[in-house]
Amino acid sequence: MKIAVTYDNGNVFQHFGRTENFKVYDVDGGRVVSAEVMNSNGVGHEALAWLLKDSAIDVLICGGMGQGAQDALAEAGIEVCAGAEGNTDEAVAAYLAGELVNTGVNCDHHDHEHGHDHDHACGHDEAAGCSPQDCAGCPGCGGGQSFEPFYFFEGTNVGRKVKVHYRGTFDDGTQFDASYDRNMPLEFVCGVGDMIRGFDKAVAEMAVGDIIDVHLEPEEAYGMPNPNMIITVPKAAIQGLEGIETGDKVMLQDELGRPFDALVTAQDEENITFDCNHEMAGKALNFRIEMLEIE
Repeated sequence: MKIAVTYDNGNVFQHFGRTENFKVYDVDGGRVVSAEVMNSNGVGHEALAWLLKDSAIDVLICGGMGQGAQDALAEAGIEVCAGAEGNTDEAVAAYLAGELVNTGVNCDHHDHEHGHDHDHACGHDEAAGCSPQDCAGCPGCGGGQSFEPFYFFEGTNVGRKVKVHYRGTFDDGTQFDASYDRNMPLEFVCGVGDMIRGFDKAVAEMAVGDIIDVHLEPEEAYGMPNPNMIITVPKAAIQGLEGIETGDKVMLQDELGRPFDALVTAQDEENITFDCNHEMAGKALNFRIEMLEIE
């Protein structure tokens, strides 16, 4: 059995979605036989569940956790024990002794684990309006009544709401999205994770009136495709598949009724295979960004 603990300088890190390291314990016969620190490699929020699954983790011990993270870990088949604190070695010992109590979801502001249903190709989630101002006083996150906002990087505009226009193209010049065409500028708080990382960082030092061009490799955009996001299910388990062909894009729902996009990649008489990776996964993107306003 493998147990992963959110890790920071020997102690249980209190924000699952933002942990940079896990301490991974190999357990045999109820005893720890080895342990090592594993880096999250820049992965955050619900995507950490798949990082842990790829590392064959059976149990996660952590501090604060939101509903989105718990759902993702359950889908990945990983047992969760949230609400732990103090030394990681002692937390694992308490778990193995049956003395560690799982507090479940313990942050009503979803531990900043935004479920990013990206309406725009640049990654803006208009539904995830969780800003640093909104999250003041989130006790389950370990911040008591004066939660300290967390920013992913530094910059003049970090923590401030910005309004931008943008145009997005692939390397061959093909446009995939543009706020100009909709005449709808994009507004977001810089540095809190509402945007894909490269776009977010690009505006951190811009001034009103600036126009910049940026090139983002997949790691700074939507990441590389995750093989765990390709699923095969029995056709009998899904309604409304009449007339669906390979290559079609469909909208599915998870067990909680949340919609997500999927691409039909294969099917036979009994089963159908969906690729649930973001359609931009693995692609390099280019943006022209114009700064309109900074609050």
